[in-house]
Amino acid sequence: MFERLREDIACIRERDPAARSSWEVLTCYPGLHAVVLHRQAAWWWRHGFHWMGRWVSHLARFFTGIEIHPGATIGRRVFIDHGMGVVVGETAEVGDDCTIYQGVTLGGTSLAKGAKRHPTLGRGVIVGANSQVLGGFTVGDGARIGSSAVVVKPVPPGATAVGNPARIIQADADATREATAAKMGFSAYGLTQGDDPVSLAMKGLIDNASGHEHQIALIWQAIEKLSSRSRELPTEDCVPGEAHTTETFDAERLNRLVK
Repeated sequence: MFERLREDIACIRERDPAARSSWEVLTCYPGLHAVVLHRQAAWWWRHGFHWMGRWVSHLARFFTGIEIHPGATIGRRVFIDHGMGVVVGETAEVGDDCTIYQGVTLGGTSLAKGAKRHPTLGRGVIVGANSQVLGGFTVGDGARIGSSAVVVKPVPPGATAVGNPARIIQADADATREATAAKMGFSAYGLTQGDDPVSLAMKGLIDNASGHEHQIALIWQAIEKLSSRSRELPTEDCVPGEAHTTETFDAERLNRLVK
């Protein structure tokens, strides 16, 4: 019991720069209180005392603003930061080293009793504020759920889900992912680093158009040089002097608009 408590306090101090001391964490962090009370509620629930488990869970919600069903499975070193409004359903499973911010719902979309209705979070998952993870699927190890995302399908390990409905951002290579993670360190609130897929698609189109503009300008410059050497007049339908022979496409300005 005390070993688990020390682990919980240590992980909070590691992930929250506002935590000044272990005593402050122990006495002033509702996320820690909710997790500790959940362990007691889960003990009653597993031993068949369902009403008692729900009563302890109800008390935890009253004092912390965090509702964790006693049937849910919570791993080690789980940090619920701020926590107000967090709801964790009966069949939800939260892996070790996960971080959950305020307003998060790990909910279900099925009304079938006894079924796996709520999500499973792998190890080290970060769920940003006000996110909704709905359904009996799995969010892979090391995945991140961006703030206010609505996730209704599985998220691969190491990927990021953003938007409503959530879009999955998958890193191109494990080496790139590891290098980025090492540079960023802990990612508070599951924030992405400018890797929204819609924005990336727009930037790709802009860069492609910029490249075409450059190639067309080079072609017309070559045509003008050939025309001046041969001293041949251009046809009426194609006059090099009337075409754009210099680059005028401002890709940087358009890229700034979609950031």
